[in-house]
Amino acid sequence: MTPQSRPVPKWIYLAGPMTGIVDFNYPAFNQAAEQLRAKGFQVENPAENPQPACNSWNGYMRLGLRQMLKCDAVVFLPGWWQSKGARLELDVASRLSMPVFTLEELL
Repeated sequence: MTPQSRPVPKWIYLAGPMTGIVDFNYPAFNQAAEQLRAKGFQVENPAENPQPACNSWNGYMRLGLRQMLKCDAVVFLPGWWQSKGARLELDVASRLSMPVFTLEELL
């Protein structure tokens, strides 16, 4: 199914790999957010979150999931399938019937 045959969301959450990647992959997240915002999307970007007090993976995921649940859809960056967190976000999105897209589909 193409984005043209699905409603295009207005408010999206970015999901993708961070752990074990240089600079936590923030440059890719920030570039995607910039590109999508230029197309008129409202973007929740977990790379813009403050560090949680516990500074743990669980703390970052709690912040991200909270953000994700405010959105209309989830957009997955390249390499997302290699990320435990992104796979969790996909599971939550699927169970809640949230539309999911790849970044390429919306750019």
